[in-house]
Amino acid sequence: MNRNIIITCAVTGSGDTADRSPHVPVTPKEIAHASIEAAKAGAAVAHIHVRDPGTGAPSRDVSLYREVVDRIRDAETDVVINLTTGMGGDLYLGPDEDPLVFESETDLVGQIERMEHVEALLPEICSLDCGSFNYPGGNYVYVSTPDMLRLGAKRLQKVGVKPELEVFDLGHIWFAKQMQKEGLLDSPPLFQVCMGVRWAAEATPRNFMTMVDNLPEGANWAGFGLGVDEMPMVAQAALLGGHVRVGLEDNLYLQKGQLASNPQLVERARSIVEKMGATIQSPSEARKTLNLKKQSQPALVRKSA
Repeated sequence: MNRNIIITCAVTGSGDTADRSPHVPVTPKEIAHASIEAAKAGAAVAHIHVRDPGTGAPSRDVSLYREVVDRIRDAETDVVINLTTGMGGDLYLGPDEDPLVFESETDLVGQIERMEHVEALLPEICSLDCGSFNYPGGNYVYVSTPDMLRLGAKRLQKVGVKPELEVFDLGHIWFAKQMQKEGLLDSPPLFQVCMGVRWAAEATPRNFMTMVDNLPEGANWAGFGLGVDEMPMVAQAALLGGHVRVGLEDNLYLQKGQLASNPQLVERARSIVEKMGATIQSPSEARKTLNLKKQSQPALVRKSA
């Protein structure tokens, strides 16, 4: 069991949840505030997406990320900043007779464009989704190819941002270990074990243990489950020796029929692990554990670097 745990709060995500709960932050001000409030509740890390302030739809707008990050860095409350790079991988194939006529929801760009906000703002951590897979929806595929991942990992090494290797199935872990062998990941690597995302690894105790058993020796890792599996996976992650993630990206409810806020989910996770005999790490402790570089005044890194 891990007895000194880092809590990550994924405060908003990119799902169609903004109209399902008034607590899902949408504007940069709301997302920054949610990250700060999660930190006050005990989260050492805030995992951040941005949304169109007018519609609540997911966005890749660098200016929105900049406003969120600036607001967090200007606040008195410390928190480790973790930005997603998952936006821009959505491929909706056309009908079977003409699959290359992509549907209008397609948002597919290269790896460098997916990371523009990271190179501009230099957070301590950014996510790196370690493989393609099917999401719910008939012809929807999330695209993250080996060449994209190698390119992304290499550039993150150059700019000094730690990739959080998001793994949704065993093949993703296998490829991440290959990148480690190729020298594309600095030690110790950081993994996020993602459970219950359809159609990847189902959130069962046996599957979670199998995923963890396949991680490379010496890796830092956290895990999460979606929906009703969120808190059970918190307990199992702690038992298996890892850190934990909660937040409105993964689950909207504190219990059946009761919508949650981000601080409430962090407090619930904190209560679970503390009752199991663990303590939680502060942001400064998490930086030491994860070997992070805090860069409070980032310079823009040009694409040609």
